[in-house]
Amino acid sequence: MSEPRTRSAPAAGGSQPQEAVVLRNLLRSPGYLKALAFCALIGIPVSLVAFWFLVLLHELEHALWANLPHALGWDTPPWWWPFPLLLVAGIGVGLIAARLPGAGGHVPVSGLDDSGPPSSRALPGVLLAALASLPFGAVLGPEAPLIALGGGLALLFRNLAQVPATARSAVLLGTAGAAAAVSAIFGNPLIAAVLLMEVAGVGGPQLFAVMLPALLSSGVGALVFTGLGRWTGLATGNLSLKLSAPLPRLDLADVLWALAIAVVLAAVLHPLLAGARLIASYVAERPLVRTVLCALGAAACAGLYALITDRSPVQVTSSGQSTLAALAADPHAWGVGALLAVLLFKGAAYALCLGSLRGGPVFPALFLGAAAGVLLSPLPGLGVVPAMAAGMAAASVIALRLPVSSVLLVVLLLGSTAMMPVVILAAVVAFVITELLPMGAVHEPEGGPGGS
Repeated sequence: MSEPRTRSAPAAGGSQPQEAVVLRNLLRSPGYLKALAFCALIGIPVSLVAFWFLVLLHELEHALWANLPHALGWDTPPWWWPFPLLLVAGIGVGLIAARLPGAGGHVPVSGLDDSGPPSSRALPGVLLAALASLPFGAVLGPEAPLIALGGGLALLFRNLAQVPATARSAVLLGTAGAAAAVSAIFGNPLIAAVLLMEVAGVGGPQLFAVMLPALLSSGVGALVFTGLGRWTGLATGNLSLKLSAPLPRLDLADVLWALAIAVVLAAVLHPLLAGARLIASYVAERPLVRTVLCALGAAACAGLYALITDRSPVQVTSSGQSTLAALAADPHAWGVGALLAVLLFKGAAYALCLGSLRGGPVFPALFLGAAAGVLLSPLPGLGVVPAMAAGMAAASVIALRLPVSSVLLVVLLLGSTAMMPVVILAAVVAFVITELLPMGAVHEPEGGPGGS
């Protein structure tokens, strides 16, 4: 795939090329059009692989946390259930991080910015680390492994097709493959495309150059996911919320409290993420032993939560995707004590997993934000739905540092634009505060995200 050539025309000032001309020439170049067609084609096999990977994760998690306890006579897993499962996760990820190329992928606390396409040698380790982490109770989501899977497969298909490799084609194909793979987990191809474009961090004509393949490939991916889901009847666990009450009309109190929620969550989650970065640096020195210790620490958080509240440890383990849906459907089923406990113990387990296991940061952050919103919703003049919306937006942007994607994700989750003002305000305030605070460095495992 040859590098597209662009002709520049002088701008009004006479020195810089006009962006419109650059973009027009880019779209007319045969190299870019071939890249666009190839992105549409690779969206099909990438989506097929991603679908079955998600099905495997979903079925394994259901078997370990629902079917097996039921077969042994428990309605819900007992308090000690997370210990053996997360021990397996710690040993598996520790061995992969210590011995396989690419160390199982990037550390989740790095966010999604560092989850670029892994090399063909590193891709198996990334998938194995996700399989060792997510079904066994890691407090992480599947989005980062999916992004790595899609981008890595796209570049692998490019090499198998003997398409000439260039820096631009690597960016276009990697972004398009990742968008195709991740489109179903959010239940909407648009959020996948926007997320990958925001992660790419380009502007001007380059933004359009990356946007078109990402949109095209995510649309193809969504079609494949929809068709396979209907044909097979298998679930991949997409994220959607069914609220217990109609969406209310916003008033001034909702808006003001949304700003306060954003400030509070920034003050709480930023130190939590800073702690996760310290954990990542700690684990990187001795990955096997210390990954196991962190995994057992996350299991202890779930066990203590179950003992104290007499609730299922599943509410602390895993991504929080199903628990978030249950919270949105019936927020009044959670008392103040249960909400405080789940925020404390799931937050601690989240920090431990962010610095040690493998997965993505989005889903647990959404749950923590929603739970904080429900906890604060009795404040005077604040409704449950606006509080949840503001909490999810603030927590998502703090974890991802991608404000546009965070706003779009929360609006799509709610299924309406009625809460958009509080979502935008909470996201912007939380993003500004987080950016002004010191971030701290993350020590990546030897081999880096992409492998050697």
